[in-house]
Amino acid sequence: MASRGRILIVDDEANARAALSEILHDEGYATETAADGFKALGKLGEFVPDVILTDLKMPGLDGLEFMEKARAYVPSAVFVVMTAFGSITSAVQAVKKGAENYLTKPLDFEALSAVVERAMEKARLLQETRHLRDKLRERNAFKHIVSGDPKTLAVLELVKQIGPSKASVLITGESGTGKELIAEAICAASPRADKPFVRLHCAALSESLLESELFGHERGAFTGAVARREGRFKQADGGTLFLDELGEIPLGTQVKLLRVLQERSFERVGGNETLKVDVRILAATHRDLRAEIAKGTFREDLFYRLNVISVDIPPLRERPLDVAPLASFFLSRYATENGKVIESFSDEALEALSAYGWPGNVRELENAVERAVVLCDGPVVERRHLPGSVVPEERREGPPTIPGSTIDEIERYAILKTLEACGGSTSKAAMVLGMSTRKIQYKLHEYSSGGPKDAAPHSEAGRTES
Repeated sequence: MASRGRILIVDDEANARAALSEILHDEGYATETAADGFKALGKLGEFVPDVILTDLKMPGLDGLEFMEKARAYVPSAVFVVMTAFGSITSAVQAVKKGAENYLTKPLDFEALSAVVERAMEKARLLQETRHLRDKLRERNAFKHIVSGDPKTLAVLELVKQIGPSKASVLITGESGTGKELIAEAICAASPRADKPFVRLHCAALSESLLESELFGHERGAFTGAVARREGRFKQADGGTLFLDELGEIPLGTQVKLLRVLQERSFERVGGNETLKVDVRILAATHRDLRAEIAKGTFREDLFYRLNVISVDIPPLRERPLDVAPLASFFLSRYATENGKVIESFSDEALEALSAYGWPGNVRELENAVERAVVLCDGPVVERRHLPGSVVPEERREGPPTIPGSTIDEIERYAILKTLEACGGSTSKAAMVLGMSTRKIQYKLHEYSSGGPKDAAPHSEAGRTES
């Protein structure tokens, strides 16, 4: 027969423990017993109760102290306290501190059965609510993340695991891979989801301004400090602080940041008051911090403080199955923003997007799709709407799109087409185009070497006349 629930019985009287365990076991509950509060805390690691039935007066750790400590281990457990008839005041105090109900000794077994049944029902409701809240938080955490590649799905699975913890997280990856999005997802999957999520881009500030942004400053701390200002740590108190481009923080500021991580306290710039904060740190960098440590530009102790958990985001070229769903996501977004009805990409356009290496990662893909949406004049994005960097000129249909092509793309098309018409003669092409022969030869060399135009010349172009 399935258990009706799990109950932990905490009482320093051996006979009372045994009697209660037997009665509740006979009623279909799984039970465990402990002789005092300390022993009960020790059992919570292997026995997770739905209901905890505890005496109030016990040696060492009394019932109220035990309740307070046990909640850290089993936050969804429901407490029922037991007390002698003459200590009703203590029982009422326990109820005020979160106990569901109380029973007086000697116990009335009918009352015991009814109280435990109600407590078990509340425990089930709390567990169901917690489960639904976690599911909702998980869904919200990933609502802006689009993926179809196993490597990205593995990252999201890791995010799901680490979200509920308090540990610092170091997010690494090339620029444009979506490190801030992953930081937002970690926060959204955590119990701090409804608390402040504060961002700071560390590369954009000088050392003095960075310290002021992190820790705040007092009035008169420096020229222009006309009033006290709270820093990002104080703003994020109770929530999460995301430090982007961590590798750009100067060594002097690294020392002060390390102190905050170790002691959870700091002073404002120009101030003496020590401020305590409860902040979870998420940090991101595109740099190899181990290499920076070897060069002496990043502190090893700070690295280990921040790198409790590491999340590495692969570049887009290593997760090709993400390209199509991401492109479709951006297509929908920018079509809506531009008031256009665009249904999809052509097969050729999708092929080009998937074949490209995306050195700028997701950010480059987003920009390419936004540009294509602006230039698109029909219900489908064609290959010709994509940037020249994505679709090399020799593979594009027809002449460069205007508007939509760069001066370099237009010049390249003009040179190659003129050379083709002149039978490959650079001197004749130079006369037609009004350019020097040397410049055309230079451009051809540039095209063939895969220079700025990302394309090779026509096979018959480039013949010079003696």
